[in-house]
Amino acid sequence: MEALVESVKNHGIITPVILRQKEDGRYECASGHRRRKAAELAGFPTIKAEVREMTRDEAIIIMAHSNRQRSKIMPSEKAFSYKMELEALKRQGMRSDLTSRPVVGKSEAADTIGALCDESGRQVQRYIRLTNLVPALLDMVDEGRIAFRPAVELSYLTEQEQRDLLETISYEDATPSLAQAIKMKEFSKAGKLNADVILSIMCERKPNQAEKISFRTERLKPFLPKNITPK
Repeated sequence: MEALVESVKNHGIITPVILRQKEDGRYECASGHRRRKAAELAGFPTIKAEVREMTRDEAIIIMAHSNRQRSKIMPSEKAFSYKMELEALKRQGMRSDLTSRPVVGKSEAADTIGALCDESGRQVQRYIRLTNLVPALLDMVDEGRIAFRPAVELSYLTEQEQRDLLETISYEDATPSLAQAIKMKEFSKAGKLNADVILSIMCERKPNQAEKISFRTERLKPFLPKNITPK
């Protein structure tokens, strides 16, 4: 945003924002929310705008596509963007069973979205599954700490199971592999996943994983010289 504000200060708004007139006569922004905010932060009292006739669902679809055209977009942003667009397409008459699982047969709406984004319909559905993650786990996906495919499998865990996993991740300082995430999903489906099972799965040695020894700092302090560095 800071870079965008600087660009607006130097070059102004090159591409107008897109507006639609609401049913009450007022206007809302369909595309260009970041540009509008950047212009506001840059001190611009007005901004170039183009008004188009469109329904609210059409505006949602335009907004979703506009957001995904940014040069850098996080997995969570793409996930919620796809979800909003899919729901808008469903309201326009598409099928209603498109987000039930990450890999299904052909589904018209997901395939339509994927075709416009150079992705398969299945991949679109996988992204949408990420919206079922609790915020802290979704942040780890955005930060690259949890890989995409394990994250999709973890999205099937209940909210409490996900919170138990977060505690284990913090304690073990490790995130689940795809195989571990699939195993947790299977235990969850069978109603047998709890904090102890999660810890047991997370303690399983991963392929090519080197052994390491870790200590809690507070337990070592009494035995170490005060001038020793953390390293």
